Amino acid sequence: MSITARNTKSIPLKDAFESFLDVYNLKSKFNETYLVAYWEKIMGVTIARRTEKIYIKNNTLFLRLNSAALAQELVLAKSKMISLLNQEIGQELISDVVFI
Repeated sequence: MSITARNTKSIPLKDAFESFLDVYNLKSKFNETYLVAYWEKIMGVTIARRTEKIYIKNNTLFLRLNSAALAQELVLAKSKMISLLNQEIGQELISDVVFI
């Protein structure tokens, strides 16, 4: 009877999870979901309350806001918003923002 030793190297759960996402090419989809789920935390309560719809498709963030004035302000700050979102997730995921 042969007994094999178990691998005793342990890695932090965060590293294991990131490795799992990388192996199965799920990192981008996970980051997209993270941005949508944490929209209020990232952009603030005021913007989140005026956001009616948000989704990401082909590296483009689509937003529907219920305030034309806020939409205009965000159009003017589009590059800053893209930079903030990409910085939050640590990769260049969002390349454009479209207001619908």
